[in-house]
Amino acid sequence: YCKRMMQWVWRGDYNPATKGEYDRTKDQLMRESRTNGSEQQFNELSEKEQAKTISDRLKLYSKNAYKKTKVTEEVTRTDTVCMRENDFYVDTVRQFRDRRYEYKKLTKVWAKRIGKAETPQEKKEAEDSALVYDSLQVAHKCILNSFYGYVMRKGARWRSMEMAGIVTKTGADLIVQARKLIEQIGRPLELDTDGIWCILPGSFPNIFTFKLDDGSTFRLEYPCIMLNADVHDNFTNHQYQTLKDTVTGIYETRSECSIFFELDGPYRCMVLPASTEEGRLLKKRYAVFNFDGSLAELKGFELKRRGELELIKTFQSQVFEHFLDGSTLKDCYASVANIANHWIDILDTNGESLDTDELVDLISENRNMSRQLEDYGVQKGTSQTTARRLGEFLGSEIIKDKGLNCKFIISQLPHGAPITERAVPTAIWKAEPAVMKHYLRKWLKAPEMEDEDFDIRNVLDWDYYLERLNNTIRKIITIPAALQKVPNPVPRVPHPDWLQTTVRKMNDKYKQRSIKNMFGTASDSKTLLGKKERTPHLLDIEDFQGKNTGPGRPIVHSTRRQRRSKTIPPNKEAMVSDKSNSENEAESFSAPDEKDSNPTEARVKLSSDTLPEWLKKKKELWRAQREDRRKRQYSEQQSDAANISKRQKSAIGSMEGYIRSAAEALTQHEWHIIEIR
Repeated sequence: YCKRMMQWVWRGDYNPATKGEYDRTKDQLMRESRTNGSEQQFNELSEKEQAKTISDRLKLYSKNAYKKTKVTEEVTRTDTVCMRENDFYVDTVRQFRDRRYEYKKLTKVWAKRIGKAETPQEKKEAEDSALVYDSLQVAHKCILNSFYGYVMRKGARWRSMEMAGIVTKTGADLIVQARKLIEQIGRPLELDTDGIWCILPGSFPNIFTFKLDDGSTFRLEYPCIMLNADVHDNFTNHQYQTLKDTVTGIYETRSECSIFFELDGPYRCMVLPASTEEGRLLKKRYAVFNFDGSLAELKGFELKRRGELELIKTFQSQVFEHFLDGSTLKDCYASVANIANHWIDILDTNGESLDTDELVDLISENRNMSRQLEDYGVQKGTSQTTARRLGEFLGSEIIKDKGLNCKFIISQLPHGAPITERAVPTAIWKAEPAVMKHYLRKWLKAPEMEDEDFDIRNVLDWDYYLERLNNTIRKIITIPAALQKVPNPVPRVPHPDWLQTTVRKMNDKYKQRSIKNMFGTASDSKTLLGKKERTPHLLDIEDFQGKNTGPGRPIVHSTRRQRRSKTIPPNKEAMVSDKSNSENEAESFSAPDEKDSNPTEARVKLSSDTLPEWLKKKKELWRAQREDRRKRQYSEQQSDAANISKRQKSAIGSMEGYIRSAAEALTQHEWHIIEIR
């Protein structure tokens, strides 16, 4: 049994309407005399036109009834890909892969010879050979990538949707598993289709070089070995079969795992942009630099695309290298902010420091149309508008062939029109003045334009180009800086509203802190049981934040509250000592008057006749007691603030201090009656 069951994900989009709603829609179309404004009835249309008409009508119905036009569903399925059925395809892929590995090895060999070259001829030969082999390995990589596209192409000899789905599902599972492993060690930065960019600690093992008995060396890359072992344990095919005898048709079963990680780097810096939308990440966009400051890899940015705005491409070509400046984050962002401010100044001054030709090359977009203009139909776009306008003043013959080059700028007129209708071909400024003025008045819908208004600087929509530059600055500079708690390095480019909310939450001093901040690493002197023993001393939860964290016999503290003697002479201070503390605590009490200290002299028998006198004496006694209590509380507060013991200091913020505060609140503070039942 050679077939191995593997999973793949099927994804389909369907209309949310039910079968009954589909039948009612079809019946309604059959009853209509005209369908979609045509003279033909529904039954007279071809089968393809009927299906399109029903689909359009159902989309309109679903949009009104369900508030959506499609539902996406993903289903995990299980299937097999037999080696005996697709042996040629798999063997061909393996041969291209092995040949690419050979070219990659030769590229490294000749790259090393560049530094060892003694003469200019040897250096030139090494550089040319390294370039040739690197180009060959890249070419083989492109061919290998096309194999996957061939599998999904309709009409291909080895077309297999199941095979394509298994390839993508297995690759995705492999990268996700590698990410989980990296997260336990370092931090993943970017997940690619066939690799993962990450940061590993400097103390993590990297490269080991072994010297063999024959004098050669063997290099072992530990991160690759770690990931390859993980892949081998989870993705090895233990029932892989190869043809052993072509005559008898006998196959040999063995274990096969041909997926291996390779190590590239380390690198000095990696620049990752941010999205201007909240909760969205930009995929496959990064710039990587070597330790010598050279650009190792650039992917996804406008700098590598054809037809993008030259202003953005020039800005990116200058700003990336400045991410290596400075020794801190603030210095780094201050350096790249200078580049951003320079290009903002150029747009704010309408390009006064540039010649007209330089300005046109900087702000124009250059795109090629892959099809003929008539093939686009009613589709709207800046390229289509430019092509139609080129045909107006250069002739319709120029737009009949595909591959037309469209170079255009965006004008500020007509006001309120969409961007697709404000594209003006730059070739119009090279035409005769009369022709230029005629078509500019027509396209911009401004017949009142005079001589100075035809200048390209007055036609350009400077706000549009400034906004495009600001969006690029936000992605590369301001939003990443804000997420790293760096103030906005380009204040003229404001943060989005969602980012300002995020920054306020990050800098909020009242936000809930992590429980990890409450714990710290104890010093060696506090974790040793003795001079010879090195076992840390385990504390109970009640002993946290206590003074004595080392070993020893437990000490039981007892505190006895001493009552004030009645024989204390008036206006004297009583010294009360706490035997449980090593330091004395002084409390000062002021005795009441002598006439009030003797209760027998102030006592009046209560009767109906002596009630006023009895109440007068009681009020004097209550007033004296209240004054005495106030003085005693003030004295205790002063004494506690001046002579608080070390034991009480250690109890602040601990469980002991919490219990002490609760007890004092019950015994000494006033009680307020809320309700009596």
